[in-house]
Amino acid sequence: MSKSNTPQQPAPETVLVTGGAGFIGTHLVDALIDRGEHVTVIDNGSTSNTQYLHPDATLINQDICNPDIHDLINDLNPKSIYHLAAQTSVAISAREPLTDVNINVNGTLNLLEPIRHLHHRPRFILFSTGGAIYGDLDPSALPASESIAAKPLSPYGASKLAMENYLRVYGHLYDLNYTIVRPANVYGPRQNPDGEAGVIAIFTQAMLEGRQITIFGDGNDQRDYIYLSDFIDGVLTLADSNLPGPYNIGTGYGVSVNEIHDVLSELIPTAKPAEHGPPRAGDIPKIWLDVTAAKNDLGWQAKTSFQDGIWKTVDWFRQATS
Repeated sequence: MSKSNTPQQPAPETVLVTGGAGFIGTHLVDALIDRGEHVTVIDNGSTSNTQYLHPDATLINQDICNPDIHDLINDLNPKSIYHLAAQTSVAISAREPLTDVNINVNGTLNLLEPIRHLHHRPRFILFSTGGAIYGDLDPSALPASESIAAKPLSPYGASKLAMENYLRVYGHLYDLNYTIVRPANVYGPRQNPDGEAGVIAIFTQAMLEGRQITIFGDGNDQRDYIYLSDFIDGVLTLADSNLPGPYNIGTGYGVSVNEIHDVLSELIPTAKPAEHGPPRAGDIPKIWLDVTAAKNDLGWQAKTSFQDGIWKTVDWFRQATS
């Protein structure tokens, strides 16, 4: 029997993390390296802080929208890809929907195209959204399960849903091995306190510095907030499975902005009282996630209470600013 002359790529070794120099990304990279993985990070530096990136990770300064990503993916030939790089602000998406769709949808397709031509198909872990994708649900429909029809009300949620649908298409047409993570609102150490998203980090830093904070609307909006280490554990548990998802990775209960402010005020008694501003376009009043599927299918559930997670976060920010 004659052997094929078609060259084959070597067996993949590296794990690729897009957006790996960001808040969630640096923690994910830490966990992967702790497991003995060789990790390569692609990050354009727009919202990252490389001081927290593990020294054993290889950092490539590149944008996922750059056409050169095709050659890069082919050269890296990764065994798995954790796709975190994205435009993550609902407010920015409402102001600049074309920017949002270009990064989130076109950037994802720019990664998927070279992947389908690799001899070894990498496992593709997509970080979607567990809040904006469901839309404004009736309170009787909460917590939101993965079986609820997704009806996003912001360009951000719409772009994330499009990413999920493209991934399913690539799985069907090109035998892509994938899974979809629908995260709750992740918080904890290293989160950027200067952006438009991440209310806990924003409030914590401002209150520690004695600056005025603004609560948009009446403060009764509720979200599902999950502590960083619990979230990473859930992601790796899902990635180790052979299940496509989507899976909600959250706590299963909602916390209001007013509650966040009250808990932080107890831990930071020198903080100024909050002021209220108008609601932000695209924000959903109430959303928290049903995590029954993750518990039943993966044997996973969050372990850190909201109070403990806030305490750990405030402690980290105190040390970082001292």
